[in-house]
This record gives sequence, C-alpha cells and structure tokens, in this order.
Amino acid sequence: MTADPIRQARLDIHSAEVPVLCRSCEARHKGICGTLLPDQLIELSRHTRRLTLAPNSTIAFEGDELERYANILQGVVKLSKTTRDGRQQIVGLQFAPDLLGRPLSTNADSTVETATEVKACVFPRGIVDRLMANNPDLEHRIHQQAARELQDAHGWILALGRKTALERVAGFLLYIAEHVDPEHADLPTREFTLPLSRSETADFLGLTLETVSRQFSKLKAKGLIEIQNNRDVVVRDMARLKAQCETER
Repeated sequence: MTADPIRQARLDIHSAEVPVLCRSCEARHKGICGTLLPDQLIELSRHTRRLTLAPNSTIAFEGDELERYANILQGVVKLSKTTRDGRQQIVGLQFAPDLLGRPLSTNADSTVETATEVKACVFPRGIVDRLMANNPDLEHRIHQQAARELQDAHGWILALGRKTALERVAGFLLYIAEHVDPEHADLPTREFTLPLSRSETADFLGLTLETVSRQFSKLKAKGLIEIQNNRDVVVRDMARLKAQCETER
C-alpha cells in the first residue's frame, strides 16, 4: 500500500525541507507543529524565537492584548486570575507541547507565569491564524487542546466542590504525573518534580498549607508516594493512586 504523501512529509523530520531548528525540536510531532507540512514549518520558523524563561517569569498579564502565541517545548506554565480585592487564584496549568494563547481571543483571559524553567517557541499570532485558516488539521489540534483544558477545568470544579482533602491531593499528584511526561503515562511507577510549591498547591486545591502537608504525609504512610527535597515525588503505584482519588469518604 502506498503511504499517504502528506502524512509521510509530516513524519520525515530529517527532510532537508524542514528547518534545522525544527528537526531536533522536542515538540516537533506532539504540538501544533505536528500538523504542519515542511513549507508551513518554514513559514512559521521565519518568525519564531526560541526562549528559555526562568521560574516565576511573567509571560502575560490578565487582560493584555495577545500579539503572540507560544508553543511550550519543556516545563510547566501556571494560569491565574486576580479578584477585585487583589488576591490571586491559580486556575490551571499548561504543559509541553501546549499552545499558549487562545485563537479568536484578543486579550489574555488569565495571567500566565512560568511555574518551572520553560523552553518555548514564540511567534506572532497572525502567522498561526493564517496557517489555521488554511490547515484544518491545525485548527482541529488547537480545538482538541481547548476541549481538554475545559475537561480538566470541569474535573477541578468537581474536586473543589465534592472531594475530600485527600482525594484532591491524590488527584493533583495523578494530574501532574500524567501530564509532565504523557508518553509514559501508562507506566506503573512515575517520578517527577512538583511544579508548584506547597503554598501554591494549597491555593490551587482550595486547601490550607497545613492540610496539604497532612495529606502528603497520609499518602506517604499508605506507601503510595515518596517525597524528597519537598518537591521530588516518586509514585510507587499509579493504579492505587488513581483509586485513592475516588475512595476517601
């Protein structure tokens, strides 16, 4: 059977037509770039800057006009909103290879900051909008990401409204474990560094700092996790951790 020439062009990352910067890119086939043909990658790369951002760097403030999009290559980004009295609430996280920016939105709907060191490709929004208009696969990939983020948001609404403190913390650890390295999400054990501090985790989960610390201790006592240096986590049994997200009553 003859291979689909369009699909083959996308798969051939060593093609001379693909920009050198893209050939070794960590997100070449996982993010929006995985939907682009070589000539489209070339057009995008002409306007792209690759940046490395330190933890706690502000990428955009809530309400800022969106002039650029960014493709996360490595690291974790946190999204937060500010209440009228100045308090901040973390409302979401984004991971590689997510696209930062909302097509059809002219302003940022949240403050965007790096939770860890982040590597990203940054490009003018007009380039992506033009490519999206001529590439249904790209438009579909971006809509898929938006749908996944909406599903995650619904999950956290349920957690904040109905789940116990232990279920929330277990769910948070499961969420991070599945997203920081999705290619290995089916492994029975996982190791990762928490992208949020304990106080940020408490803020994200609607709990106090002391409550979060107690739940970590409970999960450790159950043999589900190990914690080193306060942020380095080893999940000993992903299946048991997943079950813990629903069984505490």
